[in-house]
Amino acid sequence: MSYINVRGVDHYYEWIKKPSDIIKPVMVFLHGWAGSGRYWQSTAQALLDNFDCLLYDLRGFGRSQCQPQNNHNLSYDLTEYAEDLAVLLNQLNLDKVYINAHSMGASIATLFFNRYPQKVEKGILTCSGIFEYDEKAFSAFHKFGGYVVKFRPQWLSKIPLADSMFMARFLHRSIPKHERQAFLEDFINAHYDAALGTIYTSVSQEQAEIMPGEFSKLTIPTLLIAGEYDIIIPADLGKKAAALSDQVELQIIPNTAHFPMLEDAETYLAKVREFLHNS
Repeated sequence: MSYINVRGVDHYYEWIKKPSDIIKPVMVFLHGWAGSGRYWQSTAQALLDNFDCLLYDLRGFGRSQCQPQNNHNLSYDLTEYAEDLAVLLNQLNLDKVYINAHSMGASIATLFFNRYPQKVEKGILTCSGIFEYDEKAFSAFHKFGGYVVKFRPQWLSKIPLADSMFMARFLHRSIPKHERQAFLEDFINAHYDAALGTIYTSVSQEQAEIMPGEFSKLTIPTLLIAGEYDIIIPADLGKKAAALSDQVELQIIPNTAHFPMLEDAETYLAKVREFLHNS
């Protein structure tokens, strides 16, 4: 297991590589809320002929720590997570990379693209979009999210079918049980402050107001992949985001929801490879 100190916080990361005499470009993967880099492993394995793949866990999630040991705490604003990524790449001496990011991680990546365009060759945003601020709906979401984050007993992962019930909202097609179980475990083990803090920062009036501008400013060739039946970030929100920039290509994968890379890996990888080859 490999850890690297990023802004005073130990971050877990891992390389997935295939031995080769050729120097390959690097693709960095960012996970979504309450997840970890491990759900990207199968996608990374499928791309090894052309890329060295870097997976890491965002601050406060997966196997990464949450805050520095000193008295200076980092906020849970998504711009701060974009800064974490910038420091991580510098620490690993990575000059220019490809980035594939999912859900909340895709919002972080979009912010990163505009702040560090010189660091990115091409970007892939999986399940991303822009939304309008609705005070009543957002308040209800925050209240429900706070309850969900608070009630996460460790024994939950031991209950039969708990993984299926937990993932039902996120999926249209089934995925292997070990993947469902990993998602549930990551959710249970996510640090309380990070899990709650990013609910408030990622689903907020500020994000609703700034993200349209972030998409319109993109200069990086970007593929936005949406799941047809995603109810977490509906495909229509991806359409709105893609319409703001001629740098963004939209692909909607039929019969998938919030994890198209796992629900229909074949189609997902075909779309990614086509984008990487043509753009």
